[in-house]
Amino acid sequence: MDQSKKKAAAAEPFWRKPLEELTRAEWEALCDGCGRCCLVKLEDEDTGRIYFTDIACKLLDCGACRCRDYPRRQKKVPDCMKLDLATLDDIPWLPPTCAYRLRRIGRDLPDWHPLVSGDPDSVHKAGVSVRGRVKAVEGDVEDDALMDHVVAWPGRWPAGAKRPSARGAQTKNPK
Repeated sequence: MDQSKKKAAAAEPFWRKPLEELTRAEWEALCDGCGRCCLVKLEDEDTGRIYFTDIACKLLDCGACRCRDYPRRQKKVPDCMKLDLATLDDIPWLPPTCAYRLRRIGRDLPDWHPLVSGDPDSVHKAGVSVRGRVKAVEGDVEDDALMDHVVAWPGRWPAGAKRPSARGAQTKNPK
């Protein structure tokens, strides 16, 4: 690679690199802190359809929209999914706003993403996060009442939140 190409590559933000080239720290930094993936989801056993609820994982700090015990989350919540390159394409319920999902399909990060805006609260200001939208924490709702908490918004792009461009295409297409 000649010097001008090296400089151009170095000037690009890390999140535009192919996901396969990200360091562990860069991978973790892609998370925008919306908390949507930390909502309890229900799966229809007959159809496989996934339904989001407005019930948070017991480890989710609903104000900060971050896990209270991220390093030990899988020990405390056995069905917590580890998102990495090996599992990314196999998790059908990632919200449409998810940076991992966006980068996998060749989209850039949206303007409200904290890496782009430089403001960790921009995800909340844009109405993308679960802040103020969680109605209960898992364990506080009886199993027979879970269907009463099904909501559509976590699986949709928020009204008024700008969609990202198609820059920085990845090498692998989604399933």
